[in-house]
Amino acid sequence: MGVAVDAPLVEALLAAAPALPDAPEQAQALEPAPLRKRGARTVADWVREAETIAAGCANLDELTAAAGQFSGSPLRASCENTVVYDGTPGASLLVIGEGPGAQEDRQGKPFVGKAGQLLDKMLAAIGRNRAENALITNVNYWRPPGNRSPEADELAVCRPFVDRFIEVSRPRLIVAAGGIPAVSLLGSREGIMKLRGNEYCYTTPGGYRVPLIPMLHPAYLLRRPQDKSRAWRDLLLIEKRLGELE
Repeated sequence: MGVAVDAPLVEALLAAAPALPDAPEQAQALEPAPLRKRGARTVADWVREAETIAAGCANLDELTAAAGQFSGSPLRASCENTVVYDGTPGASLLVIGEGPGAQEDRQGKPFVGKAGQLLDKMLAAIGRNRAENALITNVNYWRPPGNRSPEADELAVCRPFVDRFIEVSRPRLIVAAGGIPAVSLLGSREGIMKLRGNEYCYTTPGGYRVPLIPMLHPAYLLRRPQDKSRAWRDLLLIEKRLGELE
């Protein structure tokens, strides 16, 4: 059975979120990665190299080391760290976000800023935490300049590592936190507001099948705490499915 959701805690933490200027959640489908060249190699060349490297990784330590040495992302040279994951390997819940910001790049861990603090409180409300039973990663391991959204080719070269991450960690449930990871993983033409609150099946190239539930990104909730009712319903669905899957 799942852990009962702590409704007062979630209500309080979302109600207390500062009302920052409005900014819409990412809602546009991503265009396919262009075959533009970087030097003598195209994005497709780098994707194939990433696929080969990722396929040779047997565990998360090997995958983290391999991603750290991979030079195929156009973002790699401007970053302090390759930010792969935080949390408990083998956890039944895998949260996949968009990518590192400034604090994440400095610390080498995903979701450590204000959005990460809110995510931790939301996970705690359904009995989850990084130290025991939750795993956190992103669809992009390298910080884009100015914290802009990652572009299609930047996501494409990281995708083999993300897929292998899922195959190696074998979660029971994936939560895609935000529009970029949801649209990217599902290849959807819909935005996060239509995708959230529903369950999909994600299948990796290696054949691992896992339920995936999109939810609103914690950073979006910090901008628009008035959407806390949607976040609340997302959490209820996640808690319910984890109880059924475990």
